[in-house]
Amino acid sequence: MTYENGTPHTVESIRQALWENDAEPKGPARTHRAEELVALAETAGDRHLLLDALLDLISAYQFSSESGKTLVPFSRLLRMWDENPGDFSGPALHRLHWRFKWIIYSLTGNPDIPLDAIRRWLPDMERHYRVAGYSLRPVRSAEFYLAQHLGDDALAARLLEEWTGADRDRMSDCLACELNEQGEWHADHADDERALATWAPVLNGEQSCAEQPHLILALSLVPLLRLGRFDEARRNHLRGYRLARGNGSLVPALARHIEFCALTGNEARGLEILAEHAAYLDNDGEPLSRLEILSAAALLLRRLVELGHADRPVPLPGGITVTAEQLLARTREAADGLARHFDERNGTDRVGTRVAARMAGTPFTDRLPLGVRGARLAPGSVARPKPAPESTPEPAPVAAEAGSEDLAALLAEARRLTLAQHPDARAAWRAVAETAERTGTGLDASARAEVTYHAAVDALDDPDTAIPLFRRAAEQFEAAGDLGEGAAGRARAAYTTAVSGRTEEGLAELDALCGQLRALHADGRATARQLTGVLLAAARVRRGTLPSAPDPEAAEEALAEELRAVLRLAEEHRTEDRRMSSRIADTSCLLGGLLAGRGDAPQAAELFARAVELYHEAAAPWFAAEAEARLAELSLALGRPEQAEKAARAALDHGAELLEPLGRAHLHLILAEALAASGQDDNEVAGHALEATHWADEAAGSEALAAWARLVLGGALLRLRRFDEAASVLESALPDLQEHHREGQVVQARWWLGECQDALGDHRQASEQFLLAADIAKGWDGQRDHAVLAHLAGDALNGAGLNEQAAAAYARAEELWRALGRPHNAARAVRAQAWLALRDAGRGLPAARDLMATAEQLLTEAVAEPADGDSHAMLRTELAGTYRQTGEVLVRGCASEPGDEDDDGTARHAYEEALGYAEKAITVLAPLGETGRHDRTGAQLMAAWLEADLGRNSAADTRARAVLDDYGDEDGSGPDATAERRRAEARALLDYIG
Repeated sequence: MTYENGTPHTVESIRQALWENDAEPKGPARTHRAEELVALAETAGDRHLLLDALLDLISAYQFSSESGKTLVPFSRLLRMWDENPGDFSGPALHRLHWRFKWIIYSLTGNPDIPLDAIRRWLPDMERHYRVAGYSLRPVRSAEFYLAQHLGDDALAARLLEEWTGADRDRMSDCLACELNEQGEWHADHADDERALATWAPVLNGEQSCAEQPHLILALSLVPLLRLGRFDEARRNHLRGYRLARGNGSLVPALARHIEFCALTGNEARGLEILAEHAAYLDNDGEPLSRLEILSAAALLLRRLVELGHADRPVPLPGGITVTAEQLLARTREAADGLARHFDERNGTDRVGTRVAARMAGTPFTDRLPLGVRGARLAPGSVARPKPAPESTPEPAPVAAEAGSEDLAALLAEARRLTLAQHPDARAAWRAVAETAERTGTGLDASARAEVTYHAAVDALDDPDTAIPLFRRAAEQFEAAGDLGEGAAGRARAAYTTAVSGRTEEGLAELDALCGQLRALHADGRATARQLTGVLLAAARVRRGTLPSAPDPEAAEEALAEELRAVLRLAEEHRTEDRRMSSRIADTSCLLGGLLAGRGDAPQAAELFARAVELYHEAAAPWFAAEAEARLAELSLALGRPEQAEKAARAALDHGAELLEPLGRAHLHLILAEALAASGQDDNEVAGHALEATHWADEAAGSEALAAWARLVLGGALLRLRRFDEAASVLESALPDLQEHHREGQVVQARWWLGECQDALGDHRQASEQFLLAADIAKGWDGQRDHAVLAHLAGDALNGAGLNEQAAAAYARAEELWRALGRPHNAARAVRAQAWLALRDAGRGLPAARDLMATAEQLLTEAVAEPADGDSHAMLRTELAGTYRQTGEVLVRGCASEPGDEDDDGTARHAYEEALGYAEKAITVLAPLGETGRHDRTGAQLMAAWLEADLGRNSAADTRARAVLDDYGDEDGSGPDATAERRRAEARALLDYIG
């Protein structure tokens, strides 16, 4: 016998090791151990043990990236069967035939296996199935797969009909996997609607298995994109990638997710997925799976190079880093070579054609927001086209083309747009300048000054260019006799100087110009608009100096008074120029921002609301967008979600395309929060939160805002019961929430994530999130959140089967609920402990009864205390629930039923006692009338069933009919769902007792 670590291996120990290894996660470690156990079984001299070890090795290979290795152990099993069929019991024979299907797929996916060899296996498979009496459905499926792989569409279509027409039996693949292949056939032939209809039972959750919906979610991505159903494609990516991530047996699915990212403008996320799974690029497992990820990677890397990211580093296993361009060359060469190898084996060009088409794919959209955190691609040498704006400013008359000889018309249009303060004015002035230069047409002094001024505005990104241009424009205005506009031009130069880092210099010049313009205005040589513009520019710069002022508070008050003076001056001259309304609005916004910073949100909101009115009065709604955004933000902070919603929608309508990405992100986030706060459609909440994540990701240094947006998005998706999407979003939000936000946001994210995982059946992971959140909340002044999280952790641990840990969590929750004076919550935690005790062989029914008695005492004492009507009703309902659960514990604690080998009457006594507790529940609920009706009838039905089990059919009949009478329809209204369930149960009981 072989020894390991000094311990001899026995048949029993090897079999135990096989069971243990079968429970391990799929992957290299499990596969390596399966190989070791085959070697050990060979030395044990037990053919049945070796048979089981070989079958387990095939399973380990098949559900890993090494499925191509299954042929060797399978061939050995067939030889064993031929030598001695009697070694194969019923289960072993079934496993052997089941794995026959895997072999065909593995051989097809390996181009080193000759085509004739694969074809020889198919008749052998059919012969084995006929002898064993199985349906030929799996045989036709395997033949279809080979024909499809070879590109023999006519044969594949015929085999598809024979496959789906054959009977299903216990050897057939699960329906979910069959639908996978059938839908893929339709998608490959561009019948996307039919493919999605075929996959619908899996996508809708009606059918599933170990690898579904993982694979179908990935397969559905490109068909959905081709149909323009982008929202569904995004959802399936979020759902599917979370299921497939890190799974070596799902490499083709991972490839589809990489392809999806490359085709939706999400190259950065695609690169993250590729980097995490880069080991599969060079994996020596199943070649066809490797070809899938190679071709998807080549597509993604080609897109990165086209976008100007050829030098982007890509980390590979072993600490190696290569550029995107270098890896593209490698993956493309490897994909082409492997595809060629398949086509040489197959004698067709089917594989190479499909691979080439995938690698040449073009995006369906510039950017499909996903909502999850992803690395941001810095601008490359090739800029990505900007998406079309969601809305445009109010249409203006079309300016004459830049090539037009009618310079006078161009000049008139530019001046008209300037007077209207239209965003297109800058382009109109560029057209004037270009046409004048091209045609050699001279401009008068005023026009030359205006052209120079607007050239300076266009150059604001480069202050060293803009400042001299503003000064030259000022000189030209002055030469033309417009001293006011000349001073305004100098003020713009001074302001640009101040905001480009030379604050003191620029502010000193602005103060001097303010005095100069006051004098010019007094003499009638400058307009009120020119004067207030310079005063406002100086105030803007001064606001930036407030933090460094000797007395910031006094400086703020002085600036506020200065702005109020500008407002008074502007109001006095409001009728002189249609643009004065905008000047008043600008000043109101600056004063509003100052007051908001000082904590006077109500007054600030009034100022921004006034500014919005004035911008619209001036027929410049595009300027209103910023004021509407600030109004939305303040309204939300003031607890006015409806006003916030209205203002945010208006801002997006009036000028979203004029805002920087960070501003757009902020607006969408405000709107999402406002909608959520007022309890509106969570689909719209999710839509705006998703937009917020997209625009925040487009802006540099916006991780904090993006994390907040993801938190809002995750909450909306959770409320929509889209748990897997919500989990993906919340998981991606956590790192930045922890870095940039307070504990409360982190706790909320973990809380919601735990709820998602619990709903998805990931109870252990859910408990981890609840416990991590509870660990933070335990340090807070208020302990309610701590108590709720401890209780939720108990529920999740209970669902995971971790009874001891669940009991500890419930005990902690009980302690916290007691301290908070919440007896009904404490009683629920105690009852949960009772059920755990009942399952514990060492404690059992006595401990469970004691705990139920504790819950009863808690609630009895609480009911005796004075309380308002709603609280009293709730406590009575909880007490009744405790009575009912005590009765259920007594019944569950019995090994038998009355009359069923109940020689000592133990069961009858327990059922009698349980009936007494049901009676107590009915009595406690009686005073509640209509409020307690459903709970009361539930207790009544429990009592009726107990009566029936005790052989008291007459009493059971009376109770059941009392429930039906209780739900009579005297008022003419139909019963609710609970009432209908109660009535149905009562009728079922009456049928039962006959």
